Amino acid sequence: MNELAKITSQTKTAMGKAVENSRRELSTIRGGKASANMLDTIRVDSYGQQMSLNQVAGVSTPEPRLILVQPWDKGLILEIEKAIRNSDLGLNPANDGNVIRVPVPQLNEERRRELVKVVKKLAEEGRIAIRHARTDALHHLKQVEHVSDDDKHHEEKDIQRTHDEHIALIDELVKHKEQEVMEV
Repeated sequence: MNELAKITSQTKTAMGKAVENSRRELSTIRGGKASANMLDTIRVDSYGQQMSLNQVAGVSTPEPRLILVQPWDKGLILEIEKAIRNSDLGLNPANDGNVIRVPVPQLNEERRRELVKVVKKLAEEGRIAIRHARTDALHHLKQVEHVSDDDKHHEEKDIQRTHDEHIALIDELVKHKEQEVMEV
């Protein structure tokens, strides 16, 4: 693989990771319905370590407005409940000794608008990562020696096209997430 193709390949990989990261981040923002992904960012203090919730419990959504958290170790039930309550998700969990029920309240209009702002902020972070990958690639292209200017120009166009495609993917993710959040 020549130097130019290597730069382009690394750039596509970096941009793909930025889109995937944005997709993962956006999946944690709740729309109208309960989703097991909503709790992915929650960290639980487990035996002196911070662990992600899905490493210490099973998470399911048996109903559209309810998340069920089943701890694998019943001794962690209070820690899990506390971590969910202290998160910035605005959820109020309740446990019965075996499982934690997390009712997902109906969003009001003001909260929906706040969530849309968060969605846009996360999307902009993804766009910035994509732009950064493009800038890095263009910088590396300029430093490549023993390659014609035409070849460099062709690779620049290819990188720009890839950039535009990935930005469009982020825009599509935002559009769908906004619709999901604003849906009553």
